[in-house]
Parts: sequence; C-alpha cells; structure tokens
Amino acid sequence: MILALSAFISIFTTLAIIAVLGKESFGFFQQVSIWEFLFGTHWEPLLEPKSFGVLPLLAGTLLIVVGSGLIAIPTGLMTAVYLSEYASERTRSIIKPIMEVLAGVPTVVYGYFALTFITPMIRLILPDTQIFNALSASIVVGIMILPMVASLCDDAIRSVPVSLRQGGYALGATPFEVTKNVTVPAAFSGIIASFVLAVSRAFGETMAVTLAAGATPNLTLNPLESIQTMTAYIVQVSLGDTPAGGIEYQTIFAVGALLFVVTLGMNVAANWIMNRYREVYE
Repeated sequence: MILALSAFISIFTTLAIIAVLGKESFGFFQQVSIWEFLFGTHWEPLLEPKSFGVLPLLAGTLLIVVGSGLIAIPTGLMTAVYLSEYASERTRSIIKPIMEVLAGVPTVVYGYFALTFITPMIRLILPDTQIFNALSASIVVGIMILPMVASLCDDAIRSVPVSLRQGGYALGATPFEVTKNVTVPAAFSGIIASFVLAVSRAFGETMAVTLAAGATPNLTLNPLESIQTMTAYIVQVSLGDTPAGGIEYQTIFAVGALLFVVTLGMNVAANWIMNRYREVYE
C-alpha cells in the first residue's frame, strides 16, 4: 500500500494543481471573457484602464523558447552524437562532467551573467539593443537547457543496439552515414523526449528570464527589445504588493493555467510522435 501511494503521489499532485488553477481561474473568467484574454494585444492588469490580453506575455514566452531552442537543440544533439559515437572514453570523461556542471548553476546566476556579460557583448555589435532584451535571455536559457538536451540525447543514442550499427557497416556505410541514417533515427523517440523536456524547462524558466529580459509586456518579434514572459509576470504579482482575492491577484492563476495547458499540449504531441516512431524502430 505504501508503494502504491508513492506511485500515485504525482497523480494527486497534478490533480491538486489543476483544482487550484481551475478554481481561481474560474473567478477570473467570470469577469474577463476568454476571447479577450487569449486574443487581446494589451496586458495592463495592474494599471487603469485595465487590459487583460495575454498575447504579449505569450509572445514573449515563445520568443524565449524559440530562441533558446535554436541554440540548445542543434548544439545539444551534435554534442551527444560526438560524445556517443566519436569521442574517446578519456575525452568523454572530461567533457560530460564539465557540461553537466552547467545544469547545477543557479538560474539567478545565469540572469546576472546575461546582464553583465552577454548584453554588453550584444550591444557592442548591435548598439540599439536595450539593456533588458529577449536575445540575451534566450542565449542564457539555451545554455541552461543545453546539458539536458545533450545528456538525454547521449543516453538515447547509446541505447541503440550495436547490431544496428554493425549492419550499417556491413553494407559499406561510413561512420557518418551510420550515425545519420541508422543511429539517430533509431534513437528518435528518446531524442524527441529530450527536446520536449528542454523546451518545457525553457517555458517554465523564471529568474534568468526575469533578470535578463525585463518586465515589459511587449507584443513584438524583435529579440533586441524588452519583453515579459508568463512566468516573469507571475513573479511580479507574487511579490506581495497585489492584495489577494482581487482580479489582479487572479490573473496569476489564469496565466498559470494557460502555461499549464500549453506545456500539456506539447507533451501530448511529443508522446504521440514518440509512440509512432517507437513502433517503427522497436
């Protein structure tokens, strides 16, 4: 019974989160229409006149996620391929622990690193860049999730049976052709899982993005401008200046519910892709 309860803790926790988000969000949506919330282009819930269009926060979050993914996903995959297929054991024993140290750096340190190092470097090249900008936040979040992508992809690639590689070599394929046409496709489900986990981490990142990207709900695709993500807004309202129970307070639950739904949709889509390709290569 104790083991069974342990197994169901995650289910109970998820149901409790859904209940809290649903209860508070229901009160919010009794005063604000879902259409205005999802498709409004102005987000000013703390000022008069109040506006509750979440698109600026959603756009800012997607800007960070896409930017960090463009950095972490190809770099992480190439790192994993090198470590699993080409690197010697000595090289692997040096690179992988150093890379995994990045995963242990506190996110607030990444935020200050973006402010004091990355942003000044960007402004040397692009002087019009604002102090708080999405580009530096995307870079540090990409560095932050890189070890996750590389480590999980490495595990997925190394789990591919050696017989598949030997079959490729027996047909006269080069090591690169075996990697490209046999090993990586066979590990595709695990690789996709690493991408989804990394992107979900980027979606939920808070402190580094808050420090580096700013707190301006700005509907823009320009990565050189200041933006605000959904998690950064939740931090802003949760500092204690907003009284509990009001519509301003309920906005954090509405934003959190949207973040939950988006992340859930990503995981469902990823599970569908993984199951489809697992049937092909099992």
